[in-house]
Amino acid sequence: MSETISSTQAIPVVSTVPKHIAIIMDGNGRWATNRGLPRVWGHKKGVQSVRDVVRACVEIGVENLTLFAFSSENWRRPPTEVSFLMKLFMRSLRREIKSLAENGIRLRVIGALEAFDPTIQGLIAEAHEKTRDGRVLTLTISANYGGRWDILNAMNDLLTARAAAGVPQNTPVSEDDLKTYLQLSDLPEPDLFIRTGGEARVSNFLLWQLAYTELFFTPTYWPDFNKEAFLEAISSYQTRERRFGRTSAQLVEQKNAS
Repeated sequence: MSETISSTQAIPVVSTVPKHIAIIMDGNGRWATNRGLPRVWGHKKGVQSVRDVVRACVEIGVENLTLFAFSSENWRRPPTEVSFLMKLFMRSLRREIKSLAENGIRLRVIGALEAFDPTIQGLIAEAHEKTRDGRVLTLTISANYGGRWDILNAMNDLLTARAAAGVPQNTPVSEDDLKTYLQLSDLPEPDLFIRTGGEARVSNFLLWQLAYTELFFTPTYWPDFNKEAFLEAISSYQTRERRFGRTSAQLVEQKNAS
């Protein structure tokens, strides 16, 4: 895995265009309900918004896009909706793999994937293999993922590796030690987090990785989140002063010195 900079240990390079964007795609069900349609229609319509945002990322030079597709808490939803989401996930994988590969987009799916049907696990493995050479954009789908699970899973993997290597149990764990085992350890931390649908919380998504991420909340439901709405979020990000613990005066001094 490539070395990444933690925002709590060092100051990452800040660019006008975010290198990594994370999105909670919320509001699909409410979009459909407001139109007198079954909730699942909103999920189906939301697939087009994914395509629109992926294209926009490629156009403006975003290198990494991480989408929260299905949380570990989403299993609590009605069984019929969960079943539809699983079928939609499979159908989307089958339809999009070839196009993603042809356009240089690497697809990854993260989370506790062992909970999924073997057919879905096979499609995920196929997508990983067929798109692994993509260099234009890394598209990460979080499925059966939770931020607390990510941290606990990383800690358990670290302790297992230490035990196998004979490291004493009382050896302190550093941030560098742990982050190597996190799900997105090879990517820069998100510069921008977007949540659609009007809610203003991170909902157990990338809890470790969002430490210094700029947050953008919009009432727009995900099926209506088009390229124009996406660029509005980018414009908001570009007005932010990313200090990483420093003062505004220090930023001015740094800019004048460069």
